[in-house]
Amino acid sequence: MIGTIVNTCTIIVGSIVGAAMNRGIKEKYKETIYTGLGLACLGIGLNAVISNFSKSEYPVLFIVSIAIGSVIGTALNLNGRFADIINRRSKGNRNNNLADGLSTAILLYCIGPLAMLGPVISALKGDNTFLYTNATLDLVTSAVFARTYGIWMILAAPVLFCWQGMFYLVAKVSSTAISDALMAELLIVGGLMIVASGLSLLKLKDCKTLNMLPSLLVPVVWFLVKSLICS
Repeated sequence: MIGTIVNTCTIIVGSIVGAAMNRGIKEKYKETIYTGLGLACLGIGLNAVISNFSKSEYPVLFIVSIAIGSVIGTALNLNGRFADIINRRSKGNRNNNLADGLSTAILLYCIGPLAMLGPVISALKGDNTFLYTNATLDLVTSAVFARTYGIWMILAAPVLFCWQGMFYLVAKVSSTAISDALMAELLIVGGLMIVASGLSLLKLKDCKTLNMLPSLLVPVVWFLVKSLICS
């Protein structure tokens, strides 16, 4: 777990440094950063989808996952509930886009080959190279996000710890539970969610990305059912 702990700490440090630099930034420069972050999300998300699409054993699964997951998330109003919680926690914060920024940051930190494969490799082989590399990237990214949205971006750190901790523990319990095929499907769905966040940051379409969060569970359920049927 040392790699995950380091990764979590870099987000905390980056958020503190970025928040300290946040003072005095004019609104026009913040808008420029929003645009840059939106374009970065589009690039990262599309790369995750395209690079993993050829590895998919079920090319239609991501469509079903997004559709079912979005319906469930909308019914539960995950996006609205999250925004309400963040707004209550950050009373007095002048940045109305905080909830969108935090949800985007969480997706960028948690969805990606380094963030998802890293804890698995750490658990199975004791190699933290992926996680240390991801920690370096997250240090810079968290500073940029905190400089734009403020100190509350630090809340992404415990989310990352729980996310990577889950992959680590599952891999420790069963080395075959997280297959390459399942990882590919999760990265495709997650990549689409990052693209959706990018569209929201660019103000092209409010995709309410958090309502898509249950989509990540659909591939897991599919592979679980498949393994039970085949066993």
